[in-house]
Amino acid sequence: MARFSMQQTSPSRISGHSAPVTSNQTGLHPDLERVVLRHRRTRFKRAIAAHSMRAFRSIDHDVHSSDLRVIIDSGCGGGESTRALAAQYPHALVIGVDKSAVRLAHAKALATAAPLSNLRFVRAELGDFWRLAADHRWPVEAHYLLYPNPWPKKKHLMRRWHGHPALMDLIRLGGRLEVRSNWRTYAEEFVVALKLLGFAGAELMAWRPERVVSPFERKYLASTHRLFRVTADLDVRT
Repeated sequence: MARFSMQQTSPSRISGHSAPVTSNQTGLHPDLERVVLRHRRTRFKRAIAAHSMRAFRSIDHDVHSSDLRVIIDSGCGGGESTRALAAQYPHALVIGVDKSAVRLAHAKALATAAPLSNLRFVRAELGDFWRLAADHRWPVEAHYLLYPNPWPKKKHLMRRWHGHPALMDLIRLGGRLEVRSNWRTYAEEFVVALKLLGFAGAELMAWRPERVVSPFERKYLASTHRLFRVTADLDVRT
């Protein structure tokens, strides 16, 4: 059986080009603190999409019928990073979540060709899925957000995950959070948001992996972008 790890492909062998992130926003968004603290006081009540509910129900039984901890790869795309995580953490049930049926069809085809028993893929809106998993008290060990859409326009703060109402459900999931981005402002804002919510241990670091884990990471490295990594233990609030 083929095995994949988080250190599968060397940056020296990658190719591609991506323009650097540009924005009409200078520095941290001036409304970041106000928006994050407002979300802390309220509960996101948007109706759960029907396909998200079906997806959650299809996987919830696996979670609760297993003794395995859960690792979530949110926005997993074609599933390369999810497969790498499943190979690296065989003690955990690794679940890739994405809203794109096309990308997940590719991920599932690869999974069928080289199966890993602890690997799952589901199609759902991320905010919906986080809320359902938190409500059902999933035993989340780790949660990865690898290169989410940065929504760099200043007016789009609330589309960034740290400015989105779903942030509080992400927090409720707990576990070890890791966010990677090629836009420093996104990473800096995420750390500020976490600290505003009581996670003083949130850290930001420049990130140049010895090996890449996803197509985006491969493309950004090939394009000589600076990468950034945010980590936090969401089970430890100060």
